[in-house]
Amino acid sequence: MRTRLRKMQDRGLANRTLYTPDTVKELTSRLGSTAIPETLDLLESRFDPAILDQIKARKGVGGEYIARPLDVLLATNMISVGVDVPRLGFMVVGGQPKTTAEYIQATSRVGRKFPGLVCTVFNWARPRDLSHYETFEHYHSTFYKHVEALSVTPFSSGATARGLAALLVSLIRQPGFEFNSNDKAMLMASQRSHQYVNDAIEAITRRAELIAGPDAAEEVKQQLKRKMDLWQKRAQRTAQGNQLGYETKKDGVTIGLLRKPSIEPWDEFTCLNSLRDVEPTANLILDNFGMDDDEGGDEAEEGAAP
Repeated sequence: MRTRLRKMQDRGLANRTLYTPDTVKELTSRLGSTAIPETLDLLESRFDPAILDQIKARKGVGGEYIARPLDVLLATNMISVGVDVPRLGFMVVGGQPKTTAEYIQATSRVGRKFPGLVCTVFNWARPRDLSHYETFEHYHSTFYKHVEALSVTPFSSGATARGLAALLVSLIRQPGFEFNSNDKAMLMASQRSHQYVNDAIEAITRRAELIAGPDAAEEVKQQLKRKMDLWQKRAQRTAQGNQLGYETKKDGVTIGLLRKPSIEPWDEFTCLNSLRDVEPTANLILDNFGMDDDEGGDEAEEGAAP
């Protein structure tokens, strides 16, 4: 891309006014975790023709530093979520994305504040791209109905492990003021059978039975009871000098019931801040022996992950 931009005149096009290697960046998985926010910050730098000479010199009035605005950004589908930059105005999509949802998400990054333009460049050798090219107008006038349905499994083991604690605490805190404020988490030491607690467990269990059946409902009910037992134990344990709150405070006294996702192991009251929170990275053990290879069988069993 840098080579093509540097030789625009070879194809009968005007040279880029501000082209330098540092005005072409990328948002791909090759970037480190610290480089991504830096690139997003650079995207916010506006191009103002009135101060073109100052931008070229990188010095404004009074000698302050002026960052050159990015001219071209090469991106993978990671740009489709969480990039809200008003000045993005033109996007070239290389080939039709695999899903309509991804196509809509990615192309909606441009034209946020001012009118934008999206050009989709299809690959004639791909049957799917060719089909979209032939039905381009109809597809784009109706593409919201083509968004793929998502599988919803709200009471699967993975979903309950990640979201049940937040749901339970919310249903207990919200009905009234008894458990609402942060310091009221301590009350569970003596009010384990409060009506709010029973109502919350009953509501979640009933919902689980309607969606996933009686077996799943019973499992969810047992999980809720375990969480309530743990909540009560923590409240009783912190009654000596400390205070149990829903979240930890900097007063040196309040200990949080809910835990934020981190590299530490998750417990019964780990509460997600967003749907992008994931569990810590797991190590992968690679076994080089084939399926029918008897050699190394004992070693493989000893080194296998649980």
